Amino acid sequence: MYIENNNIRNKISIWLIIMFFLIALMIVVGGLTRLTDSGLSITKWELFYGTLPPFTEKKWNDYFEQYKLIPEYQIQNFSMNLHEFKVIFWWEWAHRFLGRLIGMAFLLPLIYFTFKLSIKKLISFYFIFFLICFQGFLGWYMVSSGLVDKVDVSHFRLSLHLIVAFLILSLILWNYLKLNINIITQSKLSLFFPLTFLILIFLQIIIGAFVSGMDAGLIYNSWPKMGDSYFPNDNNFVNLFNLSVFSDASLVQFLHRNLAYVIIVFYFLILFKVYKNQIKSSFLITNILGLFLLSQVILGILTLVNGVQIILASMHQLSSIFLVSASIYFLYLNKKINFSKLES
Repeated sequence: MYIENNNIRNKISIWLIIMFFLIALMIVVGGLTRLTDSGLSITKWELFYGTLPPFTEKKWNDYFEQYKLIPEYQIQNFSMNLHEFKVIFWWEWAHRFLGRLIGMAFLLPLIYFTFKLSIKKLISFYFIFFLICFQGFLGWYMVSSGLVDKVDVSHFRLSLHLIVAFLILSLILWNYLKLNINIITQSKLSLFFPLTFLILIFLQIIIGAFVSGMDAGLIYNSWPKMGDSYFPNDNNFVNLFNLSVFSDASLVQFLHRNLAYVIIVFYFLILFKVYKNQIKSSFLITNILGLFLLSQVILGILTLVNGVQIILASMHQLSSIFLVSASIYFLYLNKKINFSKLES
């Protein structure tokens, strides 16, 4: 992206940095909302009215009475009192408030920059804003799946909601890189490697959301074996090839573990290629990728063997943000087309 006016370019860059951290915070708070089983505490979608939290005891009781009508309360939390309800309410309210804040923090500067530049130069930002709006819809679509027959939301909808959040985060970072980093080196790794690595990371995030949505991390809290064997002994290997594999908790955990091993092997292939071909521009980011990957694996193991302890699980999700961000930068460094020159 080429913008002649340095002042405008700097303002857009600062805006994108702020948005990046807001989205990252949203992902972490969303994870904590899931980990604390708070996501179903607000049973209605109130676009504007729900911006303010309840201030009176009557309003608190109204929200609590609405919560008592859903299966999560009737089957799982029937002994919950108002004080305990307030704890889960605040997590979900904060999550929704952050969503509203992100929408406004993106829309208002976008309108300002549209007047300063043109829609043509900002078309990628309008697409991001569409995704942010769509994400709000997905959030409610996810919550609604847990209000009728189940005590949890659909793990498929949860994974879709999470992966779109990471897509928004990635696009914001990509646009920031386009504005500020012009790649001039001719020594680059084949695009196949950084792109495949990023796809594997995104696929792992999807499987990780399945694990979270099904509470699959609460079973087989041992590593490297799942109980007494490598393959879960409550299942059959042939079930890996059934369509129901993604709704089977033990198999989902098995897939999540083994996809991590695949990613590690593929990373070492990248490391070998980068150093063998002396692609010096990728030395630093490849090493950083390795550090983030190592921390992600260690945190994943610690989360598992400690029975999905909330702080560890949240750190595991935070670490995934660093890993995705480094993967995007790695992909950007090795892209074959200089977008800045094309758009100038």
